[in-house]
Amino acid sequence: TTRFRSEVQVTIGFGGRMITEECPTAILVLIVQNIVGLVINAIMMGCIFMKTAQAHRRAETLIFSKHAVIALRNGSLCFMFRVGDLRKSMIISATIRMQVVRKSCSSEGEVLPLNQIDIQNENPVGTNGIFLVSPLIICHNIDKNSPLYDVSATQLTHHEDLEVIVILEGVVETTGITTQARTSYLADEILWGQRFVPIVAEEDGRYSVDYSKFGNTVRVPTPNCTARQLDEQGGAMGTMTLSPKRKDRKS
Repeated sequence: TTRFRSEVQVTIGFGGRMITEECPTAILVLIVQNIVGLVINAIMMGCIFMKTAQAHRRAETLIFSKHAVIALRNGSLCFMFRVGDLRKSMIISATIRMQVVRKSCSSEGEVLPLNQIDIQNENPVGTNGIFLVSPLIICHNIDKNSPLYDVSATQLTHHEDLEVIVILEGVVETTGITTQARTSYLADEILWGQRFVPIVAEEDGRYSVDYSKFGNTVRVPTPNCTARQLDEQGGAMGTMTLSPKRKDRKS
């Protein structure tokens, strides 16, 4: 009986043996055995799928800097933060999306308590795609189309109604499942006049990453005015207010 049940379970065939209508009990047992086998296979496949489909665990290895910074880059004020991947397996078709959420008012007087405005990261090809082979500094150029155009250093306090939401999305290389990691920066989590320290070093033709300095920043000379005022005054060099003495910040 045990051998017969095994043959039914794994569907390897019965050879010369078969069930006839003279034994209805055996037919009933065969039907029950097939149903139980299907249920067992379904449970096993479900367990395997749930184990491999936990995209949130992959998202936990995608890290963001604790603070964002605003500093000069190529003569313009830029909003920057750092993102990295702790695993060796890559994220395919990774994209970064950013939104500014703040209270605003329309020209008709309508109050929008959570107005969401998309902002673009600096990318020559005009898309938000990134190649996350090593930690990257994502940069948003604060121009006249940016919702941060009128933000100055004095406004970056916890009283300011401002939040920048960052969403990193991509496909896990090993499973093909889409994963998503999110973070946000409040006004008091944006450091004005600071820049991220380098963490990628080259030695003997090989690159290494020092993740212990992932969120460290250093103070750099940056004007305290808004990007609009900077553009109106014709550039940074003539109106730059130097920041205090260079100082590293660890986070």
